Amino acid sequence: MSSGTSPRASLLRAALCVGAGALVFASPTPAGVSAEGWRVLAIFVAVIVGFVLQPFPMGPTVLFGVVACAATGGLELDQLLAGYGEKVVWLVVGAFLLAGAVRDTGLGRRVALLLVRKLGRSTLGLGYAEAFAELLLGPVVPSNTARGGGILAPVSSSLSRALGSLPGRSPEKAGAYLTLVAAHSNLIAAAMFLTGMAANPVFAAAAEDVFDVTFDWATWAKAAIVPGLVAIALLPAFLYWIVRPTVRDARPARAMAAQELDAMGPWTRREKVLGCVFVGMLFLWSLKAWGGSVGIEKAPDTTLVTLLGVSVLLLLRVQDWKQMTGDSAAWDTLIWLGGLLAMANSLKDLAVIGWFANTAEAWFSGTSVLVTVLGLALVYFYSMYAFSMLTAHISAMAAAFLLACHGAGAPALLAIPLFAVFSNLCACTTNYSTGPVIIYFGLGYVPAATWFRVGFLVSLFHLAVWVPVGLLWWRFLGWW
Repeated sequence: MSSGTSPRASLLRAALCVGAGALVFASPTPAGVSAEGWRVLAIFVAVIVGFVLQPFPMGPTVLFGVVACAATGGLELDQLLAGYGEKVVWLVVGAFLLAGAVRDTGLGRRVALLLVRKLGRSTLGLGYAEAFAELLLGPVVPSNTARGGGILAPVSSSLSRALGSLPGRSPEKAGAYLTLVAAHSNLIAAAMFLTGMAANPVFAAAAEDVFDVTFDWATWAKAAIVPGLVAIALLPAFLYWIVRPTVRDARPARAMAAQELDAMGPWTRREKVLGCVFVGMLFLWSLKAWGGSVGIEKAPDTTLVTLLGVSVLLLLRVQDWKQMTGDSAAWDTLIWLGGLLAMANSLKDLAVIGWFANTAEAWFSGTSVLVTVLGLALVYFYSMYAFSMLTAHISAMAAAFLLACHGAGAPALLAIPLFAVFSNLCACTTNYSTGPVIIYFGLGYVPAATWFRVGFLVSLFHLAVWVPVGLLWWRFLGWW
């Protein structure tokens, strides 16, 4: 169970999850949906509510759902276990193992401190250092919580304190600004890469099921690179204008970064090898999107490249097997992601998602395809207010909204990239939306009311940047 949660509270939350599923199951079955589909939906809803209430971690919550589906006859066990053989599941597991090397070698922290030393002449420069650190680490650290909370949040907090900004006492000096830049940059990096957030492969799998389009690492990066770079370039300045830190001179923080880099010493062999491996992986990942322009037509599979990277690190002893297998996040992800994909796929096969999609599509009946897609995307984006985890939001909503777009005749590579980036950017809205946001909020520099106000303004910023720039970029690529 979650740390700090009493057994009685966990049981109460678990009972609420079961009650939510029972409420769905007791409702009238819509026309066109089988009894088996409605049963699986009831269990799926209980799992999603479990993600929100968190009586147990995600792994056991999904495991309970898998067992319930098999035990009640909703699905055959072979169907449920097939989810653990999906390539995207092993892509994420492999990326988590690589992320452990980034953490254990100190490479991620070194990258962040180097950027602070280079750009940290002003508080605005520190904001750009945080944003660029997210951009560099986003492709190779698949957990936005590990990237933001484990690597960059401690750096952000140290920078704020070096400038004399303390939580609850003087956040206006720099802490509030640096916290908000770091949190919202984390979401942009998550939106830019398939490996930027652990649940992105759930979305990619839904996109392939609905549109029969493989939205792999290279295609995702190609779709998001231009609007993402524009957003990263503008976000620190946008937040600087909204929050206005009172301390402008960041030389003390820059000096602190220099001292910490001196304490880390020269680059180690492990860091150098790891850096070279990541450069090679990024090159191989990008071949599918850009290789045709240089005469390379057949690119290696994204998951194969990830597992190759893991193998090289083991062969060159950057990490040993005991260290890698000790990363519980990787194996927890294997359990919840494989089971969740199996249940989500079955909801499509059993026509449940089709029923929901038809309902959503009816909201925009009589409008153009572009208006329908944008309207559904806005509903999808702001529905995040009702969720406390990106994974739950994607799992519950993505496939249905994509299917509604498909039913409206939307081009696949108009709807997929728009909903892909919105699946991450929508977490800007609240202080409870996803792991790193919760961690940054917990630093104590930004009150909840301020987070909601700034979050809504940032949501408008994303709409103003990603929709026009994204649509123009995808039009230039010939995708719609």
